[in-house]
Amino acid sequence: MAEECECKFSPISINEIEPGLFLSSASAARDFETLNNKNISHILSVDTCPLPRYILEMGCITTMFIKATDMPGEDLLSYFDDTYTFITNALEKGGKVIIHCYYGVSRSATIIIAYVMKKYKISYEEAFDRVKAKRSIISPNQGFISQLKIYQIMKYIINKSDMKYKLYRLTMAAEWMRKLNILPQNFRDLIQTDPGLPQSQPDPNVYRCRKCRRVLACKNNLISHPCTQIYFLEPLAWMNCAQTPQGKLYCPNCKSKVGSFSWVMGCECPCGDRVAPAFYLVPSKVDFCNVVKNIEVSF
Repeated sequence: MAEECECKFSPISINEIEPGLFLSSASAARDFETLNNKNISHILSVDTCPLPRYILEMGCITTMFIKATDMPGEDLLSYFDDTYTFITNALEKGGKVIIHCYYGVSRSATIIIAYVMKKYKISYEEAFDRVKAKRSIISPNQGFISQLKIYQIMKYIINKSDMKYKLYRLTMAAEWMRKLNILPQNFRDLIQTDPGLPQSQPDPNVYRCRKCRRVLACKNNLISHPCTQIYFLEPLAWMNCAQTPQGKLYCPNCKSKVGSFSWVMGCECPCGDRVAPAFYLVPSKVDFCNVVKNIEVSF
């Protein structure tokens, strides 16, 4: 359900989800009378524009702003830990918090559901029901629901090294690549360092170019896939894949073709699965090697 559904409700709409924690429309967060009556000390805004200056300049209110639209491709997951900390710190100090978006239906509801999930270590479904019992009009969009379920799988902690989180962000990055034909700066950290360069603690399990033996990937760069007919990887620095949506992959040393990549279209594996975005090596072009005590064993 889109957030526009709340047009039939009062312009000022606010509900207390837990003691001291309110979910509201933007109009409530901008209303002096509402803020005073509820003794609000903190406001968390999830909207396309921040609160007006007359609210931001109130010395008695602490604010946090997340710029986000109510679109399925918008990233809220990356903020869940930060918003949890903001809410928790406020409540522990005896404060009262409003979380709002424009209508108080999708974006802000998502933030509060994530908070309830983490606080009580419960599933998305149970947290959704608890919040909906207090504010019947909530309806996170499908993209936000997927993000909340990923948060549950990750045990309510944003771990940037978690492959599930990396895959989520790769999907977000692919959408931006589709729009811009270039990878935005805030996603550049997804490009992993070149494993062929000197490492302080090199991974002993590597994939080498079959022709020249140059290291192309480490085993921990692999993305889990049901078959081994194609080796799907995280994007790596030597791939030069940040400037274009798709292309061939060539060994940086001997220039032999070793695979391909596609941010948008992805790749259909011979097993029938479609993976997108996809960065992959062709098994016939590489060897898996294990280096133990300077002795290389190829498989």
